[in-house]
Amino acid sequence: MAEPHDLTALEQAAAIARGELSSVDLVEHHLRRVDALGDTVGAFVTVTPEQARAAARAADASPTDRRGPLHGVPTAIKDLTLTAGVRTTFGSAAFADFVPPVDADVVRFIRAAGLVSLGKTTTSELGCSLYSETLVAPPARNPWALANTAGGSSGGAAAAVAAGLVPVAQGSDGGGSLRIPASLCGLVGYKPSRGVVSGGPLGFGAFGLPTSGPLGRTVADVAAFLDVLAEPAPGEPYLPPPPPPGGYLAAARAAEPGRLRIGRFTAPMLADEPVHPDCVAAVHRAAALLAAAGHEVVEVPAPIGPQVWPLFEIVWYVLALAPVPPQRESELLPLTRFLRTRAAEISAGTLTATLGEIQAQVRLGARRTAGCDLLLCPTLAAPQAPVGWFTQGRTPEEDFDRQRRFSPYCAVFNVTGQPSVSLPVGVTAEGLPVGVLLTGRYGEDARLIATAAQLEDSSGGWDRHPAVWRSVGSANVNGSGVGRSPR
Repeated sequence: MAEPHDLTALEQAAAIARGELSSVDLVEHHLRRVDALGDTVGAFVTVTPEQARAAARAADASPTDRRGPLHGVPTAIKDLTLTAGVRTTFGSAAFADFVPPVDADVVRFIRAAGLVSLGKTTTSELGCSLYSETLVAPPARNPWALANTAGGSSGGAAAAVAAGLVPVAQGSDGGGSLRIPASLCGLVGYKPSRGVVSGGPLGFGAFGLPTSGPLGRTVADVAAFLDVLAEPAPGEPYLPPPPPPGGYLAAARAAEPGRLRIGRFTAPMLADEPVHPDCVAAVHRAAALLAAAGHEVVEVPAPIGPQVWPLFEIVWYVLALAPVPPQRESELLPLTRFLRTRAAEISAGTLTATLGEIQAQVRLGARRTAGCDLLLCPTLAAPQAPVGWFTQGRTPEEDFDRQRRFSPYCAVFNVTGQPSVSLPVGVTAEGLPVGVLLTGRYGEDARLIATAAQLEDSSGGWDRHPAVWRSVGSANVNGSGVGRSPR
């Protein structure tokens, strides 16, 4: 019989609805796993067991007619996301003791939907890197191979889900920060269209690049969590596209996107970098499965080429200029200080001109692929990287360039605002996950999710588990095991 963490998020909620489990049962089970494995995989900066227990009791006491599809299910919040009354470090020693007075909108939505947060997951400092190795927590490690990074900046969220510490987790993505960890850790990482998820109540929107989104083991879980996050909020700088009838979970469960024209490419967009054969092979496998499902898969040029990197570089420097108390600047990591120093040299005129030129390049790229409903490419140029590979013995400039070469695809779709998802289609010879990136037209999140679910079904499912999954023994909480329910 399945242990509670073997169940998907939707199955856990269904077990609560059937009376087989309570939210308290699930929270206690997952807290035991966090205690046993959290530091091993570097998943959490701060664990909040008492708050979680209180929230679980409240979830169990709530009226059954007001419960959504994920009611009572454990989750976790990224440490970049404001959470009132809970230490939120932004991955930085400069904020090691910061406790926000307000919640981010997405935290309010998660709480209102009856999910229960177990704490704050490890991130990179100020979200500035695609690995999560900081001074405030153990490095986020890939549960499939603990010597490897879980990625960033949502690395702790991915480590937590892949190790079975929570079934779904909130993350955010400003240049691949959900999709990179998902690819490394064998998960589904979804970056919604610009405006679908509120970035409030603070901040200016960061040129529309970052957005919160879900990480999970299945497309249906991710779609259900996206329904939770995609609540409208007044005052947002970007108008959200209309939601689909029945929500994103309905699109995932139907898995019927219609016949699509899918443009495939493997050429890297932000670096002239050889792409690992395993990453190319994953794209070819995805293309074959999509063609077998009835879609037309055609070769297309990459929308953008490496020559645009100097433009992107300027924007990335500027995005590192999050407010930091002047007296604590010295506590920042070398990479963060490097990015902020470069940003301080960029004038407002240069930034404005750069944003205009990037938009011109985006328009050209969109016209090159205008006949395609979806785009298919690798998530990364290499399937995995060891912890410390970006930093050890390297200058910050070398670190930053290595990140660009490792991830030359994801960030383009933050600039365009298109929905984009990493799906664990491939596997290396060593059995480690390899992701592919599937990207839709702006606002067509439901079609992208439906296609992802269709690909998941034709792949035979992706709910695979690393060895650490079984390394924590626990009795079934109700003494008789927990039955699985259909997606």
